[in-house]
Amino acid sequence: MTDLHLTRLGERGSPVMLCHGLFGQGKNWTQIAKALADRHRVTLVDMPNHGRSGWTERLDYLEMADAVASAIDEPVALVGHSMGGKAAMLAALRHPEKVERLCVVDVSPVAYRSTDEFARYIDAMLAIDLSALGSRSEASEALAEAAPDPGVRGFLLQSLQREGDGWRWLPNLEVLRRDLAVLRGFPETDAVYDGPVLWIAGADSGYVRDEFAPAMEARFPNVRRVTIKGAGHWVHSEQPKVFTEVLARFVDAD
Repeated sequence: MTDLHLTRLGERGSPVMLCHGLFGQGKNWTQIAKALADRHRVTLVDMPNHGRSGWTERLDYLEMADAVASAIDEPVALVGHSMGGKAAMLAALRHPEKVERLCVVDVSPVAYRSTDEFARYIDAMLAIDLSALGSRSEASEALAEAAPDPGVRGFLLQSLQREGDGWRWLPNLEVLRRDLAVLRGFPETDAVYDGPVLWIAGADSGYVRDEFAPAMEARFPNVRRVTIKGAGHWVHSEQPKVFTEVLARFVDAD
């Protein structure tokens, strides 16, 4: 079982656990965690092969879900975005006694078509000669063609860490690149999770569509969908105020 790095905020109230998506790390959710921490005990997870958590030899959503579940010691409100959302869904399906309620952010329990942009990002990150890299701005320039959006590029660069006189990427890029098809997929399962589920979508994203609703409702019959305007896939960072309000209402509910 992969060792997960956990960051905890808040000292009272019911527990909430936040699982980030591809290329992320737990600290990306600090702003939202702080907004909840006055009335909840919040845990930020560095997912396997990301941040300060352990690396694995292959990507496997079932192993990822079990690793998340192993970090839960009492029933939580489990929140997951994108890759973390798929892992959170499977954790709820496989370990329902550990998940009091579930929030899935801009992802569906389906297999997506090829995501060339993610492959392009990883290839550009791997192409940087870290031994010759002089500064973070040089890395930004090197990623500009693959990631022309400054926000996306800045997000990717959050995973570039200074280490002594050199640099290193926090994510396990070689395994992520090799197993991108696994990340696009979703394991077959007949399990059903009956707890309350909030399904948050970005209005400008294609990851949550009407055609995916039957797959979601089959596994999560007690689901409610909320679409946030002016947001794409990274809905929590593009519309943080609205997202936090929606999430807070859900995790605060009795």
